[in-house]
Amino acid sequence: MTIHFQKKSARMEGVVGVEEAEGLLDWLQRHPDAKINLASCTHLHAANLQVLMALRPTLSVWPGDASLKLWLQAALPAY
Repeated sequence: MTIHFQKKSARMEGVVGVEEAEGLLDWLQRHPDAKINLASCTHLHAANLQVLMALRPTLSVWPGDASLKLWLQAALPAY
């Protein structure tokens, strides 16, 4: 699993594929004040991006990968 869920945060690592989106959606609905750590994320499938755009969780750490960070900051400008 490339998303590690904890009590108040989720840490995404490596390639976060489409198969993770439903679990992310469910978890964020149950933890509306959760924070997302993307530091180790190298690829985020668009389905997961849509979940982040819809539920707008706090992003505690942007990805270390500069290209992915720029792409996500453009898609999630209010974070």
